[in-house]
Amino acid sequence: MTAADPAEAGAPAPADGTAAGRRPARPLRARLHGLRQLVPTPRATPFTFCYGLVLLATAVYAELGDESTVNQLLRDSSTDAAHLADRPLVVLFASALWVAGGLWSFFGWAFAPVLGALERRVGGLRTAGVFLLGHVLATLATELPVAGAVAAGRLPADSLHRLDYGISFGLMACLGALASLQRPPWKWTLLGAASLMCAQDLVELADPLASWGHPIALLAGVACELLLRGDVRDAAPAARAPLRPAPAVAGVPDV
Repeated sequence: MTAADPAEAGAPAPADGTAAGRRPARPLRARLHGLRQLVPTPRATPFTFCYGLVLLATAVYAELGDESTVNQLLRDSSTDAAHLADRPLVVLFASALWVAGGLWSFFGWAFAPVLGALERRVGGLRTAGVFLLGHVLATLATELPVAGAVAAGRLPADSLHRLDYGISFGLMACLGALASLQRPPWKWTLLGAASLMCAQDLVELADPLASWGHPIALLAGVACELLLRGDVRDAAPAARAPLRPAPAVAGVPDV
């Protein structure tokens, strides 16, 4: 015996036109809303939005500006060992204003989705803190050994003036923090993809300092999980707690 059609049996058809028992498709509006979450906005993600505009401006200037002037600016912004010893705060700030490889590199197009998603979870101030932690920690962890090796005579003196700039260390730290806040399986998917990328860098070793700095920054971001999770939980409004009935007043019956 075949099942009777709902229309023939007198049962009303579903309002959205789907067959009975079938889960309705996700509305197009919901899908577009999910995609809009990847785009930084001045209201929802002010840190990512403003920082992204700065990176866009420097990337355009690096592409269209005078080549000799751009090269000099990059050398002055480099966080090499010599500059870190001479003016550390200046170069640590200036080096984070450029995207190594341009906006079409991996770190260029991954900047807005990663930092924007993290800022929506923990806020702009904490996102900036994670980025700064990864940028500074990975830079010092890779450049200070170079200075020590030069002082010990194991590396030539020109290693102190190696060109080093970009947002990759800070971005990797934010990626690690964002992944640690996800639920499985997204947590392990993001961490696995980032770990594979770091492993590939270490195998190829095209840029030794960057190849070692990326996993250091990633681990620094993951280490922020406990602090960031506490901030996310504290952000929940206290009004969500269940209301308890008020105690009865003597002489007045409960209604």
